Amino acid sequence: MNLFYSPDIEQPFHQLPEEESKHIHRVLRLMEGDELFLTNGKGVIYQCEISSASPKKCMVRILSTEETQANPVQLHIAIAPTKNISRFEWFLEKATEIGIDEITPLICSHSERKVVKTDRLNKILITAMKQSLKSRLPKINQTTSFNELIHKGFDGQKFIAYCETGNEDLLQKAYLPGSSTLILIGPEGDFSPEEIEQAKQAGFIPVSLGNSRLRTETAGVVACHTICLLTQI
Repeated sequence: MNLFYSPDIEQPFHQLPEEESKHIHRVLRLMEGDELFLTNGKGVIYQCEISSASPKKCMVRILSTEETQANPVQLHIAIAPTKNISRFEWFLEKATEIGIDEITPLICSHSERKVVKTDRLNKILITAMKQSLKSRLPKINQTTSFNELIHKGFDGQKFIAYCETGNEDLLQKAYLPGSSTLILIGPEGDFSPEEIEQAKQAGFIPVSLGNSRLRTETAGVVACHTICLLTQI
């Protein structure tokens, strides 16, 4: 199954974006009459038949639609972008494959990278969504300061994971199944003591992700997988 993406889909005929058209025609060499699947990234998958194919303009006829229900449990990870941006992009890819709803690049006291190009990051999310055959595109927010984020309202459990833990519960023990979740993951230099205290005062629960000291992007993937696994159970 090949899944393609177009954000605003019209029926019964729809013209695919040029990038998708090029892939269909030049890479996969699909022709008129061939079938493919299309998603709008909002939970709908369309079964389509190619009516005309060219590298710049591929037209499809929609045969049927299938709408998937939104997950009632939302997972939002606010994570500091890594100095090496490719590692942050790796996190985005893997979190999308596993199952995440929202990501916020978080700027902290010890952040070494404070600027990211969300347009490029969104393209990575789209590619990962298609590769993993998902019908919902995660939301990528603009970079947000630590202080601003912790004081935003959130309807669910709020956690902060950091390196210098004491006797904090593991995330899987602290999490209440069925709850939407916001998890803070710090930069390579970890959260500052002041940030940890501010987060606690704002209602964030300190948690452990295990005994190993994890890189930022690895911690993000572990947190994502833990919540998704418990949610599926």
